[in-house]
Amino acid sequence: MSEIQSGAASHPERCVIAHPFNPPHLIPLVEIVGGAKTSEATIRSAAEFYTSIGQRTVRLNKEMPGHVANRLQAALAREVYYLVSEGVVSAADIDTALCWGPGLRWGVMGNMMLNHLGGGPGGIEHFFQQFTGPMTAWWKTLGSPVLTPEAQKKTHRQRSCRWSARARLLELEAQRDEVLLGLLELRTKAEKTPATPKAAARAG
Repeated sequence: MSEIQSGAASHPERCVIAHPFNPPHLIPLVEIVGGAKTSEATIRSAAEFYTSIGQRTVRLNKEMPGHVANRLQAALAREVYYLVSEGVVSAADIDTALCWGPGLRWGVMGNMMLNHLGGGPGGIEHFFQQFTGPMTAWWKTLGSPVLTPEAQKKTHRQRSCRWSARARLLELEAQRDEVLLGLLELRTKAEKTPATPKAAARAG
């Protein structure tokens, strides 16, 4: 944003980025990014506007290439392609591991909140006590793959048969959108009606 607003001679304080997330007609996320000369009023106005039409805004306190959501995707994609290129797992199984494992939880809560729950009654403090060692040890083994033409072809060969046999692109997009709409509906319902803990429900 700072680079863009350098060309705004009259009102650089009005320049702001509102970055959506694909598919933007369904995903409500909007990242708000100001530049060095962006005013607080502009950032607040942009956030209020997108919130008023049902979007969920995230404010970046610093400018970063790729903003936040795409950087998170890139970090995960790096390990995905590393594991596939190293022959640790197939392209089909890496997708299964993600969407039927942590992806299900990420559709409900973010990483920080899930770690807090993972700590049990002790919350995130206990999570850090229990998992900092193994988690940081895994970090040291994360890969940095090089997506050479050969590596790209290897991944494509593994997935192309499954894609062709299962459905066409438009059918896959329709499936994605239908499930996303269902998830959004569930999340909206849950926010309006907080869930009752099962133990408390049984006691009642």
